[in-house]
Amino acid sequence: MAYRLDAAPWAPPAFTSGSLAPATAHPYREQDLVCPVAPTKILCVGRNYAAHARELGNDVPTEPLLFMKPPSSLLGPNERIVLPKASAKVEHEAELGVVIGKRAHAVSRDDALAHVFGYACVCDVTARDLQKKDGQWTRAKGFDTFCPVGPFIETDFDASAARVVCRVNGETRQDGTTARMIFDVPTLIAYASSVMTLEPGDLLVTGTPEGVGPLAAGDELEIEITSSRGQTLGILRERVAAPA
Repeated sequence: MAYRLDAAPWAPPAFTSGSLAPATAHPYREQDLVCPVAPTKILCVGRNYAAHARELGNDVPTEPLLFMKPPSSLLGPNERIVLPKASAKVEHEAELGVVIGKRAHAVSRDDALAHVFGYACVCDVTARDLQKKDGQWTRAKGFDTFCPVGPFIETDFDASAARVVCRVNGETRQDGTTARMIFDVPTLIAYASSVMTLEPGDLLVTGTPEGVGPLAAGDELEIEITSSRGQTLGILRERVAAPA
């Protein structure tokens, strides 16, 4: 069941009923779900797992490596990742997404989690050949449909040792844990907020474990993230489509 809101859930509570205890719940189907975030910016972290850095032949960073994806790259669950004509090598990167709930500017690591609204599954889809060709990542990471998020945001979730799994056509490609992040979530929020103010609703994408691999037209992609306490962020499901 779901409740209708008057505003984004990370804004002050604003149920249609005007109270914190809505009177009417509405049934929904999985196919009714839409992208659960509306960020002013999508801030991502590269090479935040040592094994992933090594599998692509890169050094392990000594401080968080930040890059951005445009909000136009967002994609809701049960939709289609569209392969661009400009790339011959598009890959999946399963990642934990952090949704900011309270404005964060130069916050300390100890205070960082107080600025989190919740967590979601994210796929940082990447045109790997263009990433190498361009020498910077904007085009490779920024195509429309290259940031699937969902199926929902979970507000009660322990992200410290969560299992991140990516399956393509039922085959497990990635199976890692956030415990192996080089920089954990509080460190990332503190670092990012020292560079730019994180606004409510912004999406911080925390890096991918090893096992990234190619996507082809017709593939079925699943990303599932579960905490060590058994909490789940659900399963983000997408299909992959050929260029239009």
